[in-house]
Amino acid sequence: DEKDGQAAALGYKADTTKVDNKKFTSHKPDQNCANCALFQGKAGDKAGGCPLFAGKQAAAAGWCSAYAKKA
Repeated sequence: DEKDGQAAALGYKADTTKVDNKKFTSHKPDQNCANCALFQGKAGDKAGGCPLFAGKQAAAAGWCSAYAKKA
């Protein structure tokens, strides 16, 4: 849920195209949870775990300000 406390604090959006680029200037269009180092889903999963959102799922197409490119 984008309105959840931790999600809101990190600017999480379930759809990376909905990120406020004026507020989050580090956001790039090709960044999403699926290619973030923190995303625990498998390739092709629509959602997966994230250590920042314990017990919850992050959308593969989502984004938050803690994004770190997968190596």
